[in-house]
Amino acid sequence: MKPKTKPLTIKELDDLDRPREKLKAHGGAALSTSELFAILIGSGTQNESAVGLMQRILSSVDNDLIKLQQLSLEGLTKFKGIGEAKAIKLKAVFELNKRAQQLSTKKEVVISSSKSVYKYMVVTLVTLPHEEFWVLYLNQSNKIIEKYRLSKGGITQTVVDIRLAFKRAFEVGATGLILVHNHPSGALVPSNSDKQITRKFKTAAAHVDLRIYDHIIVSEKGYFSSADEELL
Repeated sequence: MKPKTKPLTIKELDDLDRPREKLKAHGGAALSTSELFAILIGSGTQNESAVGLMQRILSSVDNDLIKLQQLSLEGLTKFKGIGEAKAIKLKAVFELNKRAQQLSTKKEVVISSSKSVYKYMVVTLVTLPHEEFWVLYLNQSNKIIEKYRLSKGGITQTVVDIRLAFKRAFEVGATGLILVHNHPSGALVPSNSDKQITRKFKTAAAHVDLRIYDHIIVSEKGYFSSADEELL
């Protein structure tokens, strides 16, 4: 019977390949992305170091960190060497990164363009594997009063309740709304359903003295603005 071989750990690597020691000596900026992730997962497989394992995983998503964050727990554990515990650790780090970036958007924000909306919402939406529909509620000075998730759906669409969106607008004292949702597919073209929702919001808003400033689609490829394209 063949004796079991333990996975290679970071401690067993040559000095030059030890990311922990490298970080301690030179700082995090000196490490590659795969080396930083290797510190988190700690070990690879019996034939592959933690650094090599992370290089392989990153290569599978074209070294795109956004695509990496979009992988589910099941998607991560498909890689040999990544068990549930390591996958959970990675997902926890992805969530902490998202929260850290969101903290910078919690200060008072004035919306001046579609690009400013994209910058404000991209961290929330770009890594999601499903569609979500959000509403930004603005005051008369175009300052964001609240960011509100109206619905959460599947991969291709989500159900939107206009009445709930307007109810919340009155509760927070908003005078204008910006509609934002994501396309996990990466497509930056509004679907017929997207256009229909925009029209319904605009028509209904006119009857309750609210203004719909824009409907923006966010994806990893950028954003689409209905207002910029004169579709509003």
